[in-house]
Amino acid sequence: MFTSPLVLASASPARRLLLERACIPHRALASGFDEATIVAPDPCALARQLAAAKAEAVATTLAGGAPAAHGPGLVLGCDSLFVFEGEIHGKPRDARQAIERWQRMSGCWGELHTGHCLLGSGAPRLASVTTRVQFAQLEAAEIEAYVASGEPLGCAGGFALEGRGGLLVESIEGCVSNVIGLSLPLLRRWLKDAGALQASA
Repeated sequence: MFTSPLVLASASPARRLLLERACIPHRALASGFDEATIVAPDPCALARQLAAAKAEAVATTLAGGAPAAHGPGLVLGCDSLFVFEGEIHGKPRDARQAIERWQRMSGCWGELHTGHCLLGSGAPRLASVTTRVQFAQLEAAEIEAYVASGEPLGCAGGFALEGRGGLLVESIEGCVSNVIGLSLPLLRRWLKDAGALQASA
């Protein structure tokens, strides 16, 4: 049973679907935050800073524009970064870049880092979760067909585990939902600590 409303500081359909399937009541509000204003060499730190900035932006909006970190209820900010061979990969800029990336990633491992920030009950909670992903060994025609679907162009790292990209993943080490957009195990612990999640009879 949930005792406090949750606001997702994201317009991500994948994150919303995760919350819906977990039966977590929420509403979504895009932060509008300019991600280019934050730079950090460490991908985990960058993911955390971006998640915090998005949560803060939405919390301020909910507070009526006041510079307050706590709007009504709980605010969850998330940001995901994919790292391959030490390089951060955001969304591919076009189909050509997506194909080039997949040619490199085929048969290899990468890391998906998702920063999480929860505001609204006590001290802000901030963490990053890392999941390792191994991609299948793919033929050129398979890569081209996947990129032609358009799905890779809207995803960090150029793949969506919850979509057609799931067929191209060979193995996962760590939290599966983290690859899709947020770690449900982490969120469950945070909601319990915040008193927003209680066992029901």
